[in-house]
Amino acid sequence: MGVAAGASVSVWLTGEAVWFAVPGRQPDLELPYATPVAELVETVRLAGAITVCTQCAARRELIDGDLIESARIQGAVSFVEAALADNVQALVY
Repeated sequence: MGVAAGASVSVWLTGEAVWFAVPGRQPDLELPYATPVAELVETVRLAGAITVCTQCAARRELIDGDLIESARIQGAVSFVEAALADNVQALVY
């Protein structure tokens, strides 16, 4: 994970993944040998940034107050600005 390597990490959530930013809604994927999702979310929340897609949040009737502390809702323009900033490496998968 980038945080463990000392990298600045920003996770952008879209589609059904926006639920990862809602308290109590992080699914337990139960993947053998994998860190639980809630723990990963908390690590990124504390050491990086979590952003939820504006349209994806609206489709689920979510507002900033519904999200975990420090998560935010922002649109595509913010994503493009962040991804194109100097010395940034965007990894999308």
